Amino acid sequence: MVDTPVTTSDFSNKLLEVLDHIEYRRMESSEDMVEVERLRYKAYKAHDVLALAPKGLLDATDFDSHAHVFGLYYYGELVSTIRLHYVTPEHRVSQSAGAFPWAMDALLDAGLTLIDPARFAADPDLTADLPWIPYLTLRPSIVAAAYFRADRVLQFCRPPHAAFYKRVFYADTIVPGQLAKNYGIDMTLMATNVIEVGRKLLTRYPFFISSASEQRMMFSRNPEDTLPPLTIIPTARFVPTGQFGTDLPL
Repeated sequence: MVDTPVTTSDFSNKLLEVLDHIEYRRMESSEDMVEVERLRYKAYKAHDVLALAPKGLLDATDFDSHAHVFGLYYYGELVSTIRLHYVTPEHRVSQSAGAFPWAMDALLDAGLTLIDPARFAADPDLTADLPWIPYLTLRPSIVAAAYFRADRVLQFCRPPHAAFYKRVFYADTIVPGQLAKNYGIDMTLMATNVIEVGRKLLTRYPFFISSASEQRMMFSRNPEDTLPPLTIIPTARFVPTGQFGTDLPL
């Protein structure tokens, strides 16, 4: 595979500056999860998609042993949240599996490990003024790929959003838009092959870069590494340029 040369854009440089005012929080306490539930309700109601959460705004999957729920704080204010699942052939719980189980089984039966983001919610009062929210809310999915040495980062989305994931994450379509019975609407499943495109992704969007210490603080559940609840400062600015060895399984 020949990589196409990419350069860091003004947009990427701007997001690196925004990171100076961002903190990520592992949402693990009951108080944290109440905040997650409140933000999900506000976001889903504003976009008229409350009906797409038939199991409630919090469910058992949020508390699965391979689930990681994060809040993104900007100047100390919770502006968005996301849940990530580390999906393995031995542990197949994920959001995408509920919609397209055959596709997920095909990936996992091939021995691949996956990061499956879900339950994206952003404060609708802020998204118009903060267009970077989707990028930095999804950033932990790339950090997770680095920490777990995952093969793919998934994107389970509505078909109109597929172009965003193809453009930003170099995602390939796994399942074209079709009815997802557990949602009652058309959805599509995409995947970023971080092994193939990881270096290009980090070069184009350096705000996705993370240090090994940030990765541990986000995802390790070893009590010696971190004590929840914990806020995590993004480290993209502090990783030397070109040192991607600890960032993605290139």
